Amino acid sequence: MADSTLVFVVLGVTLAAFVWGRFRYDLVALSALLGSVMLGLVPGKEAFLGFGHPAVITVAAVLVLSRGFERSGVVDVIAEQVLKAGERLFLQLLVLTGTVVVLSGIMNNVGALALLLPVAMRLAREHDASPSLLLMPLAFGSLLGGLTTLIGTPPNIIIASYRGSVTGESFGMFSFFPVGAVVAVTGLAFIVLLGWRLTPKRAGKATTEEMFDTANYLVEVRVGEEAKAVGWSLQELQQALEETIPVLAVVRDEKRRAGHAFHGSLREGDILLVEAGPDEMKLLEDKAGLTLGAEPEESEEEDDAAQGAREPDVATAQKDLAEADGASGEEEEKQDKEKKGVDTEGLQLVEVVVRNDSMMVNRTVTQLRLHNQFGLHLVAVARDGGRLKQRLRDIRFRAGDVLLLQGGESELSESLATLGCLPLASRNLTLGQPRMLLVSIAIFAAAILAMVLDLLPAAVALSTAALVSLLVGVLPLRDGYQALDGPVLVLLGAMIPVGEALETSGGAALIAEGLLALGSDWPVVVTLVTLFVISMVLSNVINNAAAALLMAPIAASLASGFGVSPDPFLMVVAVSASCAFLTPIGHQSNTLVMGPGGYHFSDYWKLGLPLSLLVLAVAMPMILMVWPL
Repeated sequence: MADSTLVFVVLGVTLAAFVWGRFRYDLVALSALLGSVMLGLVPGKEAFLGFGHPAVITVAAVLVLSRGFERSGVVDVIAEQVLKAGERLFLQLLVLTGTVVVLSGIMNNVGALALLLPVAMRLAREHDASPSLLLMPLAFGSLLGGLTTLIGTPPNIIIASYRGSVTGESFGMFSFFPVGAVVAVTGLAFIVLLGWRLTPKRAGKATTEEMFDTANYLVEVRVGEEAKAVGWSLQELQQALEETIPVLAVVRDEKRRAGHAFHGSLREGDILLVEAGPDEMKLLEDKAGLTLGAEPEESEEEDDAAQGAREPDVATAQKDLAEADGASGEEEEKQDKEKKGVDTEGLQLVEVVVRNDSMMVNRTVTQLRLHNQFGLHLVAVARDGGRLKQRLRDIRFRAGDVLLLQGGESELSESLATLGCLPLASRNLTLGQPRMLLVSIAIFAAAILAMVLDLLPAAVALSTAALVSLLVGVLPLRDGYQALDGPVLVLLGAMIPVGEALETSGGAALIAEGLLALGSDWPVVVTLVTLFVISMVLSNVINNAAAALLMAPIAASLASGFGVSPDPFLMVVAVSASCAFLTPIGHQSNTLVMGPGGYHFSDYWKLGLPLSLLVLAVAMPMILMVWPL
């Protein structure tokens, strides 16, 4: 069998695995690489050269620098300004989407979205609006902004490096700007003025209580004298129940201890604040002997407080828990010591969204040992805008799931970063180091200047900037390593040799010859449009970086066949591979907003299709004007 045929077989299986989604894309890419080596398509000694490719190094450096922007206080500065947008949806969309477009040009576009996603959620909550009207435009804006510079999105970095291998000179930092800026501004105007009307309005999903319906599930259970649970730890209670029922707090001697921090044994008279429905309540009674509510002779105040825990106050989910069995007032406290408030220090709830690269994807809470290893209680899970009703222990997490977690305030930041979760709204979390905003901006500016003046290659300049950021303390070394998006880096490092095999085996030339034969009687621009559409469709079903890696050699072969400059062909791939507006799986930004926005798979094309056609209509003449044939 010819090498070109073998390459097509490998790529066909790889694309099928990407679309199937059963295995993560980095594992699929690594399998494709090793399969190519075994078939003799990639020399064994060159199998892992892709991991040292300038494109991989550049992406890694950009990820570290982007995390540095997050840690240096950028999010606080942005949030302060964006939250002044007011109640008008037009201004909210303009400020939010415009800001993410600008940020995506100077940092990784997923990082830019991660900065503004909590801000958008807070804006929706403060104005009692549906976040679905803001989040999809925000995600699409991050994709548009990534078109403007070399470092905005991995496809630009890949195409720039590939041009260097073809012509001897890579695209520069701002080579993408003339085309990308016009496309981004046009797309922004469309989204703000008209496109947002094509997004679904998912009413009532902006708050914790409305998304999770948590208030209807908060109950108090008492450990009676005859209860089986006397002497058990909370872990033993969970084992006996064979179910993950979150214990948010244990009340003993009028003092409340957060469930995640309670490590003692249960005693008679303890009160547990649990998140349980009717089925879970039956389990608690049958297997642990716990009874609902407080003792009859006790003050009615606890009943009032338990009712208070059910109040659907949007911005005070934590406060509801903290005051669930607190005292009714200062005078009553003086009159009767038994009516005094309960110490609630340390009780902390946070909403998070599961990222594409999270270690939680396709795993259960039991497999993750969420409580034992990370000190977190899983309270509820929402998917597609609604709370999942199945047992928590049976839920396999997906990218885009929204989780309600409880944990210690001091440990939340590190645990969420390790797990790969993004906080959705301000919960008084200290997620950053002391501000070093000016320092991080100065380091980044120096790297850009070195690139623009051709003092250093992009990979070297940005890697140096990342190293300096770590040395001066813009972000801790541990955070620098956590910023490295392992799956994306493995994808790039593995697929670069496979993409080269497509070219060296003659597979890219065969595809190009087929397209040339079909378009021999047509103007070159028709072939360019065809290339644009193919790349765009491919980027919506597989990772956009993989789409760029596969289409770049085909674009170069087409240019060679027509005897014209490869620049417009490569630019077509760069723009089209970054425009994954049709599905939630084409780009991480789309996946991240799916859960918080309550979107369904079919919601994306309604705004994505007209936006894709608009990008095609604007980008093609701009590419031919800036990069003539």
